[in-house]
Amino acid sequence: MSVENHHKINTSKLDEILASYDYKKSNLIAILQKIQDVYKYLPEDAMIYVGTKIEGLSPATVFGVATFYAQFSLEPKGKYEIKVCDGTACHVRGSMPVLNAIKNKLELTNGAMTTEDGLFSLETVSCLGACGLAPVVVINDKVYPQMTSDAINIVLDTLLKEER
Repeated sequence: MSVENHHKINTSKLDEILASYDYKKSNLIAILQKIQDVYKYLPEDAMIYVGTKIEGLSPATVFGVATFYAQFSLEPKGKYEIKVCDGTACHVRGSMPVLNAIKNKLELTNGAMTTEDGLFSLETVSCLGACGLAPVVVINDKVYPQMTSDAINIVLDTLLKEER
């Protein structure tokens, strides 16, 4: 991973986060969550820094934790994080056409999951816990129930207009 393509880390901010968790390795997950809140992902340099600052940890251990849990991302996320449920209920009720509409609207091709401008990130999830509202899309914690291709295009158009 090339650091020049990502955020430059602020070690004083990292020290502030580490201090708020008493530099304890038992708080590693919470520390990584806080770092991800700040940067919208876990920068490689930040994980190395954490691994060298907490007694009893190594950068390899930090990377291991970061890659084990699906909640962590090693790549930058967009301002709008879109989650499309592809669980059984959502799939049966049409989540794949909704997913394809999002990819088309945001011009996500060749496996890209974040738009070139960094505004949107897209991911599929196995369950959003709202099967009765299927198919479901969540954008930054806002639930959009019973989505269709047309409906998601309206939602995306609205978000895009807000950014202009």
